Parts: sequence; structure tokens; C-alpha cells
Amino acid sequence: MTPVEFRRHLHAFPELSFKEEKTARFIAEQLSALGIESRSIAGTGILARIEGRGDTRRAVVLRADIDALPIHEAADVAWRSRNEGVMHACGHDMHAAVLFGVLQRLKAKGDFDGTVFGLFQPGEELVPGGASLVLAEKPFEGYNVAAVIGEHVEPQLEVGTFGFRAGKYMASNDELHITVHGKGGHAAMRQLIKDPVTAAAELILRFTAMNSEESVVSIGRVVADGATNVIPDTVRLEGTMRTFDEGLREGIKRQMAEAAAETGTKYGVTVDADIRRGYPCVVNDATLTATARNIAAERFNAVDLPLRTTAEDFGYYCGVYPSLFYRLGTGGTGATHTPMFNPDERAIGYGIEFMNLLTRTILENGKEKE
Repeated sequence: MTPVEFRRHLHAFPELSFKEEKTARFIAEQLSALGIESRSIAGTGILARIEGRGDTRRAVVLRADIDALPIHEAADVAWRSRNEGVMHACGHDMHAAVLFGVLQRLKAKGDFDGTVFGLFQPGEELVPGGASLVLAEKPFEGYNVAAVIGEHVEPQLEVGTFGFRAGKYMASNDELHITVHGKGGHAAMRQLIKDPVTAAAELILRFTAMNSEESVVSIGRVVADGATNVIPDTVRLEGTMRTFDEGLREGIKRQMAEAAAETGTKYGVTVDADIRRGYPCVVNDATLTATARNIAAERFNAVDLPLRTTAEDFGYYCGVYPSLFYRLGTGGTGATHTPMFNPDERAIGYGIEFMNLLTRTILENGKEKE
């Protein structure tokens, strides 16, 4: 099976986070057909392993996510989703196809040093994130992991272009669930109420005032179930917080707690702030980034990337091992997370060639240091 055929099968039969049972079986079957050993990991993920020459304790982990999104596909392609309301709208099928192609090449050649793990990871789109579950199993214990490598499609970059950023790249994400408890009543009798709506409005203003170049606080949902002349007893706020620094992340949480307490006192209401911790920041290893960028600049096209306030559970790997997360230019039509997303499949070949070269270079560099 070619990597493009592999991708089209995954695209036609997408599955949501932590429900990728059929996806996992298909991947395991295709790896077995190549003579590559694999096992399940993190419930519905697959971990493949190929041993090369020399010191097989030195390893590179290549990671691709495999979950889809709850989106109804609108693109008119022969391999469009057959699972109604579920679509590979974030390119995870492309990531998996690139990884499959790299493993296919490495197994066929066998002329590399060390060990390569191919991690087909579940649940990237849903907290707690498949990456955290993978690491909880300690699958790389006993290995000297030189790098964890991941990629993400980027329709704004042309095919044959790769994007890089050393150091902090993608934001942490935390979910905000705020409930303001007051005393409702007739909207014209304000002296008899403790107004949670006004308190919630002030909280929104105080929270969004915390936005900066390296932090985002947004409230996306407000539920105040009153009427034109009725103040409700409670108001619910839901939103997100993004930062690029763990210290700043904790600092903003403290500011939000202070704002909640002060607003509660001011309006005579109670504010329950439930901040649910999401993914950590993606911080790219500087040496790995430089190595990868040099390869891309020599063979393809390399560009620098700006900070990105979206989040990725790949950040968990960054906190444990030297890691690199880069962008694969796919061109095509439609943005990710939209029904019309349709990447140019030529990007798969470029992705395979680049990841294969990067993997071999990292393992060869390690050999030279011995």
C-alpha cells in the first residue's frame, strides 16, 4: 500500500478522539504487512519499532496523531468521509501517511543507526490528550531518546515548504468554567437583587484586559437565562486561556482568582472559578530546529514561523525529551477545522523525504559523538 492510499483509507473512515479502534487495527495490519512490529498504546494508539544498526538504545520517536473532528465534510473528493459528521479536517490522516511512508522506507533499507519508534497517537483533539497517556506508560524507558519529532499540515504554506520556530512556539491551553451565583428577581427592583449579570460582565472585562502579546484570555460562551425583566440567579461563563510561558500561565490564574474574589465582594455574589488545565506549551529544542531547518533549506524550502496561540498536546513530549514540532506545507483548499479542508496530497512525498532525512541525520550525529 502506498502512503497516499494509506491516507485515503484513513480519510474515508475517520474516528473521533479515543475511539480510533478501527483506525488502529488498520494501521497495525499495514505495519504487519511490512514486517514491522507494533503494539497498542494509550488505548487506541499504535507504537511501531524498527531497530537499525549499532547502539539500538539510542532512539528517535516519530509521532503522528490519528483522531478526526466532529465536522461534516463538504469537499467533493472520491475518498471523502463515509462516517457522517466525522472528518479528518485537521490533517491527521496526512500526518499518519507521512509517518507510514517513513517507516516503510526505513524498514526496506535497514541502513540506519539506532532505533526508530513510529507513534500513531490517539486523542490529540481532546483533553487530557493522548500524549499524556502515552508518556504515562513509559514506553521509551531504557532508551536514550535523541528526539521526538512531530509535524502539522499548514495550508497557508505551499507544497515543498517547511516552517520552523526554535524555542517557544505553540501556547498552553486551559479551559475556563466560571459560575456567578447571585440573587435574581424582577429587573426593575434592583434593590432586592444581587445581580450576577453585572458581576459577570465586569469579570469578562477584567479577564480580557489580561490579554497581551504572549497571553490570550477569551470568553466564548455566556449563559444568563433571564428575560427582559428578569435577572437570573446564576450566570455561567466559559472560555479559554493561552500563554507561552508556564510562569505567566500561573500568574494569570492568580490574577483571575483575585478578580473573582474582588468582584464577588463588590456585588455581593459568589464566584466559582473552575480552571481546567489543558496542554503545556510547545517548546522546540534549538539544536534540533537548526538541524531540521538546514536540511529543509538545502533540499526544499524553509521559512520561519511566528508564535501560534493554538495548542497541541505535543507539548507534553517537549517537557520530557528534546523535541521538534514543525509545519508541513500542504497548499490545497480550505482551512483546517473547516468542512472544505482539502490538502494537496503531493505534500505527503515531501513530508516523507524530509522526515526520513531528519531521522537519519539525528541518529548519525549521535553516532559521531560516541
